[in-house]
Amino acid sequence: MKRIRIFHTTEYTFSEPVQLSPHTLLLRPREGHDIRIGSSRLLVEPAHSVKWYRDIYGNSVGVLTVLDATDRFFIESEVIIENYASRPLDFIVDDRAVTYPFPFEPEERLDLLPYRTHTWPNNTLPLKEWVQQFWKPGESLETFVLLDQLNRAIVGQCEYRMREEPGVQPPSETLRTKSGSCRDFAALFIEACRYLGLPARFVSGYLHNPGSDQHGSTHAWSEVYLPGAGWIGFDNTSGLVTGTEHIATAVHRHPESIPPVDGSYLGSGKVTSTLAVTVDVSEIA
Repeated sequence: MKRIRIFHTTEYTFSEPVQLSPHTLLLRPREGHDIRIGSSRLLVEPAHSVKWYRDIYGNSVGVLTVLDATDRFFIESEVIIENYASRPLDFIVDDRAVTYPFPFEPEERLDLLPYRTHTWPNNTLPLKEWVQQFWKPGESLETFVLLDQLNRAIVGQCEYRMREEPGVQPPSETLRTKSGSCRDFAALFIEACRYLGLPARFVSGYLHNPGSDQHGSTHAWSEVYLPGAGWIGFDNTSGLVTGTEHIATAVHRHPESIPPVDGSYLGSGKVTSTLAVTVDVSEIA
């Protein structure tokens, strides 16, 4: 078991006081048999109220309301978790799902329909041509081998770059430019899986980078549902299966729906703003 401290600050400054809309927070890790929250602390300036609820995906969502106009908006979150995950490849897939293609049970098809539906249905041709490198209709291939090849191909064929623009670029754009951010790579992998009829979803969270200069960061990856094994994580930026260094805060069928902090402000046409974010993810001895 590892104890991990996640420290995340977000600070907005404005050239004049503005009115803030309610902001949603997705900062608390998803708890389960492998992750438990030991303690959490949230500091917000200015005066505010916050209410928490669980959405339909089981994400812990905070709704933060600031009533008075302000020229500074500061959020500081500190969470200490206990991480019991140890062997990411230690899972067993149902016999019927070992080889692709394979059938889903009727009740599975109904529940998994949102995760098999394309987010960009009008951009499937470039995706089809790309997927045909790894599988063509009529072929039979070990399911995990197919997923691993898709995952590693993104890393091998595309260049990672940080994008400051909001949102996620369509997979067709990622394939055209051969570049993208972690969220763009995850969107490409998810759409490829859905083209193959495999349920996939988007994951946002934190990456624990022991020994690196970054001391952790926000990150995005994907998960694929395999009968018997459940949701298996794939880091589409490293080409690896997710492990103990990946700490999920939220999952969703749509890649643009779960930023850590989300909201807007209302001010005059002359107002300017700046944003500063710091993230530190470190192990506690």
